[in-house]
This record gives sequence, structure tokens and C-alpha cells, in this order.
Amino acid sequence: MTCYVSLGSNVGDTEDNLHEALVLLEDYGDDIRLKKVSEYYETEPQGEIKDQPWFANQIIELEIDAEIWSPPGFLSTCTAIEAKMGRTRAVPGGPRPLDMDIIAWGDTVMDMDFLTLPHPRAKERAFVLVPLKEIAPDFVFPDGTTVDEALAAIDYRQEGRKLWQDS
Repeated sequence: MTCYVSLGSNVGDTEDNLHEALVLLEDYGDDIRLKKVSEYYETEPQGEIKDQPWFANQIIELEIDAEIWSPPGFLSTCTAIEAKMGRTRAVPGGPRPLDMDIIAWGDTVMDMDFLTLPHPRAKERAFVLVPLKEIAPDFVFPDGTTVDEALAAIDYRQEGRKLWQDS
């Protein structure tokens, strides 16, 4: 199963934080395999709390063994990795050393109290779509929307600046 995950960080050494998240994911063994990693993009905070550091964002493509992992189970793993990296949820939308969002899980469509797939705001966020286009230029959302169509539809398009490339 191909899974796309958005990573973001705006506390501490953001480059190290995003790299550490990848290392922690790889610690789960062969049933989660890192396939592609976008470059890092610096983007301004979205949402209501604008007075915080800008984010380093990237998208990763994973190959996940769907016989072992379900979307809710993988979400729990992402939440555990965020907590291990020091994330607290005391201030929703506030600064955080790591934010992990499942953007898409194959062509799965689900709407649960704690998880909606594909991510309900992915098509509205250039900081998701730009790096997604970089690693998956032919990506199509389950409703048939291409990544290019989603980018073209965004009114506010803060694409960010490339910071560095993971080598």
C-alpha cells in the first residue's frame, strides 16, 4: 500500500527533527519502507496562530504492508513518534517539533472521528501539494482530482522556499 505523509517542524533544529522522524519510522522494520522523500520547504504558519516560527515541511512516500498496518494503527504510530519527538497538544495549531499527517493511504476513502482519508485539507495546502508534486507528479486523489488541478484551485498559494535537500 502506498502512503503519503506530510511532515512539518517549527521548533528546535527543524532539519534534524524531520530526519529523526524518518529514522523512527524506519525502526518499525520492513513492513514500513521509505520510498521517496521530497526536498524541505519553509512555509509560514497556517491557521489562527501566525505568531510562531515558520515551518520546515516535506512529503514522504511509504510502502506499507497493508496486511499488518491499518490507517488507524499507522496514525497511532505517527502520534507516538510525534510524542517521542516532544510534541504536546496543549495549544492546538501551536509550535511543534514534529507534525505528521497522513495525506493519502492508497485510494482509501474513510471518515472517522479521528481520521479522514484522504486528508480533508490536503487539496487546500500548497505546503502539501508542492512537495507531493515533486515526488508524485502524477498523483490523483480518490475523487479524480490531480495534484496539478488541486494546486491550480488554491486561492492562497504560499509555496514556501526550498531550504535544503536531504542527501
